[in-house]
Amino acid sequence: MAQVTSQDAERVAAGYDPDPARSWSLRAEAYTDAKWAAFEQRAIFARAWQWVCHGEKLREPGDYVSATVAGMPIAVVRGKGGELRAFYNVCKHRAHELLSGSGTTRKIVCPYHAWTYGLDGSLKAARRADRMQTFDKREVCLDQVQVEEFGGMVYVNLDRRAEPLQQQAPDLAEEIAFWAPDVEGLTHAKRLTYDVATNWKNVIDNFLECYHCHIAHKEFVDLVDMDTYAVRTHGIWSSHFAEAGKHTNAAYDVSGAQVTEHAVWWLWPNTCLLRYPGRGNFMVFQVIPAGPDRTLETWDFYLETTELTAAEVESVHYIDGVLQQQDIALVESVQRGMSTPAFDQGRIVFDPARDGSGLSEHGVHHFHGLVLEAYREAVRPPEPVPDAAAPAVAGSI
Repeated sequence: MAQVTSQDAERVAAGYDPDPARSWSLRAEAYTDAKWAAFEQRAIFARAWQWVCHGEKLREPGDYVSATVAGMPIAVVRGKGGELRAFYNVCKHRAHELLSGSGTTRKIVCPYHAWTYGLDGSLKAARRADRMQTFDKREVCLDQVQVEEFGGMVYVNLDRRAEPLQQQAPDLAEEIAFWAPDVEGLTHAKRLTYDVATNWKNVIDNFLECYHCHIAHKEFVDLVDMDTYAVRTHGIWSSHFAEAGKHTNAAYDVSGAQVTEHAVWWLWPNTCLLRYPGRGNFMVFQVIPAGPDRTLETWDFYLETTELTAAEVESVHYIDGVLQQQDIALVESVQRGMSTPAFDQGRIVFDPARDGSGLSEHGVHHFHGLVLEAYREAVRPPEPVPDAAAPAVAGSI
């Protein structure tokens, strides 16, 4: 497959302007060409914090969760002393995956040859290899990756040099704590999954603007007060806020709701966090690339109880059967259009009349800026490492 070069990165950036009122979108090739899909795995997903699960799955010593991050098998484990660690979920003997699904264990045992690791990743036993004079199990340990608890959730990052998520987005943690103070006490109640024929960036583009809402989501604009809808962009995240609209509306009934605001956060690059009007709730909508024109989506509901109330059944039906179906039809149509010679890039629509307008596409523009920054960083030549053995230059200190 062709490699992405610095010239390629600059070509897809042509037309982008730091000012959203003057900017064009990313070029269509970044959404349709297979080389960009492969490049983004290492340029974006292997360098960014990726959501794994709610903290409830990893509360007790021995709790574990396996996941796939940027195409890599990962396992997150709560240690005996309460430490949270994440590893490549790969045995150091023959590379077999170690843990599957989620659960609780006292040790990590490879299902291939039964090599056994402690919860800290150190090798504890290797059948028959212990008899070898040249074999020292103290030299074997699972490869760790960064892991962090943030906003009631667990995230991992494959990039050892990445700054902690808490440092990258401290104000996001504060916002979640303010608008969803009960998030850590909620429990997983339902998961929805979707296989969508579009590029993952089309899904994020669509999520980050409500310019289309009055046209495509008539039930949604009846659910929230669009006059209060605001979109704010920050370093690696953005927020969408609106007050609830009428109690009886075309989406679902919110009479007697404890949560009366629509609060949504997007965290770079593909994690969407939501709190809708209703009983105490928190949702995670994760967008996972599966090719240049295919995206896997998961929508997890965290509620006060595993049993849904009648109102929650109605709200889930609205998200699954109405909102998601509308959005999927939109982004699949966009993908088809981007694959024709009729489209290369489009203008960003910016509303200068209202700061943070929900009808503006400045959230999309913010996302595109982060994408281009990641592209450029990935194709930038590495800085030369000074030769420690080289003689000092005359006159240097």
